[in-house]
Amino acid sequence: MGSVTAVNPRLVAPTATPTHSAPRLQVDKVSLRYPKPGGGVFTALDQVSFEVPDQQFAVLVGPSGCGKSSLLYLTAGLNEPTEGQIHVGGQQVQGPGADRGMVFQSYTLFPWLTVRQNVEFGLKRRGMAAARRKEIVDYYVNEVGLAGFADHYAKQLSGGMMQRVAIARALANDPQILLMDEPFGALDSQTRLQMQQLLLRVWGNSKKTVLFVTHDIDEAILLGDRVYVMGARPGRIKQILDVPIERPRTLDMVMERSFIEMKRNIFGSLHDDLEEVH
Repeated sequence: MGSVTAVNPRLVAPTATPTHSAPRLQVDKVSLRYPKPGGGVFTALDQVSFEVPDQQFAVLVGPSGCGKSSLLYLTAGLNEPTEGQIHVGGQQVQGPGADRGMVFQSYTLFPWLTVRQNVEFGLKRRGMAAARRKEIVDYYVNEVGLAGFADHYAKQLSGGMMQRVAIARALANDPQILLMDEPFGALDSQTRLQMQQLLLRVWGNSKKTVLFVTHDIDEAILLGDRVYVMGARPGRIKQILDVPIERPRTLDMVMERSFIEMKRNIFGSLHDDLEEVH
């Protein structure tokens, strides 16, 4: 991998950093309901409230259908809550915005653009000068380990490589918060482990606030500072757990007692919830 001159990748007018006590994300009594085809109402989320401090790696974990992705889409502004409000950086979410970067499970690259062109897409739309765009794109393409693939198209990349591009593209726009919806769920187990390690390294350098959705308990503990355990039907925050494992994190930590105990705790909470449903 070629070397790249160290630069400050932040945008010309970066988002102001809040005080230590100010949360980056506030979810306040959010509910989401849908009309049922045969009548009545389905409640996907019920009075969900929590806060994510600035620079925290927060993870939502829960069973399928518990509303994890729905909550993430509400935060992204891709849907509207039936009740309640969501604030990012003190501003109420009222639609999509550049203050939130999104990485989906599916590979959402523009296939007609190269790696470089995908990463610079948002910057170009903002009218940023070409020299500054190149500086930022070079930094993030190198950061995710794709310096040698900058001129490749999506069809020439593996699944893991495409998600690297998606992460670089989201970070290049300097969002206040990075929203990740099971981004490694479609990858094979070996590539998934590699991507977890890459994300930990990239996050350690950027210190962006992250809200990460997964159903994988090991992944939640390995990545997160705090794990928000969701219960199902209707979706709600059932338990909030701080991860008592020092950083930097490695895969060997899954054998540590603190990791195993936390995994048992989360699994027990999810198992109890599923028993209540059935």
